[in-house]
Amino acid sequence: MLRRKPLPDPTIAPVTLTGRRVLLRPLSVHDFDSWREVRRRCNDWLTKWEPRRIPGQPDTVEDRAAFSSRCSVRMREIQLGTGYGFGIFVDGEFAGEINVNSIHRGAHQSAYVGYWIDESLAGRGYMPESVVAVLRFCFEQLLLHRVQISIIPRNGASRRVVEKLGIRPEGVAERYLEINGVWEDHIRYAITVEEWDVRRDELVTNWLL
Repeated sequence: MLRRKPLPDPTIAPVTLTGRRVLLRPLSVHDFDSWREVRRRCNDWLTKWEPRRIPGQPDTVEDRAAFSSRCSVRMREIQLGTGYGFGIFVDGEFAGEINVNSIHRGAHQSAYVGYWIDESLAGRGYMPESVVAVLRFCFEQLLLHRVQISIIPRNGASRRVVEKLGIRPEGVAERYLEINGVWEDHIRYAITVEEWDVRRDELVTNWLL
């Protein structure tokens, strides 16, 4: 059985994950300019797959204070152990995000993972690498039992990530999430710690080492 270690106290040591080419770390207000540049440039590429901004809510892409508040919320989630948000950095440059959301303890021991990447870097393997780094973190440090990734069926770019990794599809959840103003079906992909234990060496060798 794979030995796992408890998560370091994030109030003492901020969580940073590394892969073969990527570095994952929580975002701060100092990342605003580079985050805004990517989000502006990739607006059409990204927003069709995301929840619509609530009317009257500050725009984090254009409002530095709103972005700072977003970062503070993410850090609070880390401190509470309810979620972990990471910026993806390639060669020191901001490239996207990957988040561990809605961590449930008790009988569930589960979480959801969502991600996006700069359109100019899509298809180069950075996102599968980031997903494997996050799965290792979820199973070996957070000691979760199950991780789910939910994707709109027509989102071919996001589906290719999980398909490259061989993550198991579990079927379609109808009208699962409201995305860009529409209740969209999602394919649920999942991996459990038992599957991770069997496939760990393969995934880590192929994507992180």
